[in-house]
Amino acid sequence: MIDFSKSKRWFQLPKDSIYLNGNSLGPMPKNLPHRLQRTLTDEWGEKLIAAWNDAGWMEQPLRVGEQICPLIGAESGQVIAGDTLSIQLFQALSAALNLRPNRKVILSEIGNFPSDLYIAAGLVRLLDRDYELRLVPTEEISENISSEVAVLMLTEVDYRTGRRHNMQALTRLAHDVGALTVWDLAHSVGAIPVDVEAANVDFAVGCTYKYLNAGPGAPAFIYVAENHLHRIEPTLTGWLGHRAPFDFEQTYCAANGIARMRIGTPPVLEMTALECALEIWQHANIHDVYRKSCELTEQFMAGVKTKCPELSLVTPINASERGSHVAFRFSEGYAVIQALKARGVIGDFRAPDLMRFGIAPLYNDAADIVRAIDNIAEIITNKLWDKAAYKKRQLVT
Repeated sequence: MIDFSKSKRWFQLPKDSIYLNGNSLGPMPKNLPHRLQRTLTDEWGEKLIAAWNDAGWMEQPLRVGEQICPLIGAESGQVIAGDTLSIQLFQALSAALNLRPNRKVILSEIGNFPSDLYIAAGLVRLLDRDYELRLVPTEEISENISSEVAVLMLTEVDYRTGRRHNMQALTRLAHDVGALTVWDLAHSVGAIPVDVEAANVDFAVGCTYKYLNAGPGAPAFIYVAENHLHRIEPTLTGWLGHRAPFDFEQTYCAANGIARMRIGTPPVLEMTALECALEIWQHANIHDVYRKSCELTEQFMAGVKTKCPELSLVTPINASERGSHVAFRFSEGYAVIQALKARGVIGDFRAPDLMRFGIAPLYNDAADIVRAIDNIAEIITNKLWDKAAYKKRQLVT
């Protein structure tokens, strides 16, 4: 069992702040600066190019992938890290489509994360052979999984509302008609238990800068099911996905297994930050984290509902149907979030009117929730958000 009274000490957090925004960017692990300094000084500084071999830089994407495997229920050798989430999603989608050459439809929901939809739409334009990105309302996904569908592409936890799809049930429906699945775990990994093997998922991708606390722009990861590993044909075929990259052959020949999903040179400093952040999970159990998350989110939802009836909860009440962030709808939500930040309570806003609050038990506790509720209630009740400075939109909301 995790001692949650001590885990907050693992992170660098501003004094007197209540950080409820780990669903966007996790806080920095306290030991990360020392680890990065070691990489800069002892590895890059002293070893120079020899560090690719001597410091294990070249194997880092595979090594980090192994650390992520238990967090998503994957077997060894099925996860690799190193590129951005957008690139990993493109790789997964294109590989899945190649496995279903006689089907032309990517099925997703209207409210999926826009970047995922942009990537899918761009891939459809690139292929230009009657391919279609078909978007349907969330409640109509099941009935639209048909024999036309090549790939079902969904984000397990909705980035706005925190609503959670039943990954196992929807994957089963897709497989029943011969379709494959690509799941985005951006708001799942590190927040809720994930078991891609039990759900029989084909492909999954996820970022690491949210609940895994690896830092802004940290590398993403990709998972490929064992039965696809040795026959997938990635569309982006970079040199490090080659079976022998330093033979510099003119013709591409894919590496074995998950290594074929590599593309270019790994970002060593960012990967080092991720590797360091993942060390926390040697001491933290995701099931303990999830249980505590359910307690805190229920406390938060109930408290805000009681003290702020003006706010409309859009996150499911049932714990099994949500992730680890809570969202409320309010017409002046942006201004409320800015007023809260001025008091050291940090959440974020998603257009047009959603206030989001991420609950991360490794550094949030019941006292934080009480203080956050009290601050929200005071700001709403006394209309303290109604200031011009709070209504001026910044680039990042």
